[in-house]
Amino acid sequence: MSFEHIPAADCNHCAKRFTNIFCQAKYDSLQEINAEKICTQYKKGEFIFKEGTRPHGVFCVNRGKIKLAKLGDDGKEQITRLVKPGDPLGYRALLSGDLYSSSAISIEESGVCFIPKELFLTILQKDSNLALEMMKLLSDDLRKAELQITHLAQKPVRERVAEAILFIKETYGFEPDGITIDAQFSREDIANIVGTSTETAIRLLSEFNKDKIILLIGKKIQILDLKKLLKTANIND
Repeated sequence: MSFEHIPAADCNHCAKRFTNIFCQAKYDSLQEINAEKICTQYKKGEFIFKEGTRPHGVFCVNRGKIKLAKLGDDGKEQITRLVKPGDPLGYRALLSGDLYSSSAISIEESGVCFIPKELFLTILQKDSNLALEMMKLLSDDLRKAELQITHLAQKPVRERVAEAILFIKETYGFEPDGITIDAQFSREDIANIVGTSTETAIRLLSEFNKDKIILLIGKKIQILDLKKLLKTANIND
């Protein structure tokens, strides 16, 4: 791997200062995290951690975009979560004492801060604010997982592809033009979010493009008709 350590970003001046869960910690705890964390730069396609390995700490995304993905029995990737700056990574396996159930892979050049296991657990024990926020986060993860399982089991693939586009948009937002999603995903990546074949994803995306719901520009997606996209995904606005 060609990742490199970079000067640690200052938690007190982080761009995600008010949305990062670790910044909900008490002042003293935040200073401990700030002093001991290690920040690393990852290139596109590099692993932050791999499925089946043991966690030694937690991560927080400082910049860039990351996907969490599992390998199925057939070797096909299933994207289970998209991660944006300010989001934590690897906390569930660390708290449960399990191996990582998925891999974290950089979608674009990203900066990630690592907080050692001993420090993280010590702060959790003494900082009720951070412990409560972690409980909320784990509860939200469970709710999203249950929803994803339900949709995979019950929703038609066409609805799931539309929902995947909305999922990417909700995670990364729009570029300044207000219609172009601020992320680039291959057709295979979208298929791996949906849980379908690449061929099916390509066909349905082409249909959405033809119906002027979206506009495909390489790996970029513009949402031309948000209401129609919501209706296609069977989601109430």
